[in-house]
Amino acid sequence: MDAPNQNSFPRPRIGSERTLNRMAEKRADKDWVAERLGRETSRFLLLTDLSLAVDSNTDKSETNLRWHTRKEIEKLTADIDTAYLLGCDADDRAVFAVSLSPAQAVAAPGGIDALKPLVDLRSLAMQEALSPEDLSLAAVGRALAAWHATTKCCGRCGGHTRSRDAGWRRKCWACGQEFFPRADPAIIVLITDGERCLLGHHKRYAHKFYSTLAGFVEPGEDIEACVRREMREETGITIGEVTYMASQPWPFPHLLMVGCWAEALTTELTLEEEELHDARWFTRDDVLQMMAGEHPEGFSVPGNHSIAHSLIMSFVEKDK
Repeated sequence: MDAPNQNSFPRPRIGSERTLNRMAEKRADKDWVAERLGRETSRFLLLTDLSLAVDSNTDKSETNLRWHTRKEIEKLTADIDTAYLLGCDADDRAVFAVSLSPAQAVAAPGGIDALKPLVDLRSLAMQEALSPEDLSLAAVGRALAAWHATTKCCGRCGGHTRSRDAGWRRKCWACGQEFFPRADPAIIVLITDGERCLLGHHKRYAHKFYSTLAGFVEPGEDIEACVRREMREETGITIGEVTYMASQPWPFPHLLMVGCWAEALTTELTLEEEELHDARWFTRDDVLQMMAGEHPEGFSVPGNHSIAHSLIMSFVEKDK
């Protein structure tokens, strides 16, 4: 299969960090973290029940992340020492995220209404409301908040775990077991027979929305084997060559999407209907109409926040 140049197509917006230094080497330095937590220039991103505090203008044509100072966070009765270090920005300002539980949000001065608007990250990404830099920061903050929410107890002995390394490690107080944020690998695939690409419609999708196909990597499986297995299971198609294209972190809750092109050796479809409601072969002209919102049947495809869009665009641009 003649795959397109990896540098020739648009990169997905989530994960497009350009100006954030994650400062991984400083996470375990308690003095450095404490000093940055105390600086007036440090910025804090607020999450409540995994939704983000944002600011919008009157007509909601512009949306930005709402940044807080340390004093503002402390007024919300949040424990500043539980903040997660996201890194330092281009101006060397430390960037942290603070996650409030629903109970903490209700107990804050003014209640949860004082924190609104609160918007989930998926909606912000789908609406393309944030800059790539802010979207990336929000993704890191949300992924860490989701991980901490589900790792409060030790999976080995059941004891409580405590946050360490500025939010990047948890340790069981009872048995000493350590836990680290993870990214689960998943494949996302554009199947092509050269002149057409295969797009699917899942039951969870909006009406007439079609996208690339995806699946989870199983233990002991490499990316190529996963693509061939998942695509055979979902569509009945036999896959030949598999070509890596790009990757994208997808914090719902903690996926790493590995984008691939896959060559179809067969084209007859046998769908796994419990997951895949429909799948069809589309020409480049079909896809261009879908991207422009002009398809005669009203079909649409993902926007440019996602790696699915990048894969589809690479198919459209391949022969240009």
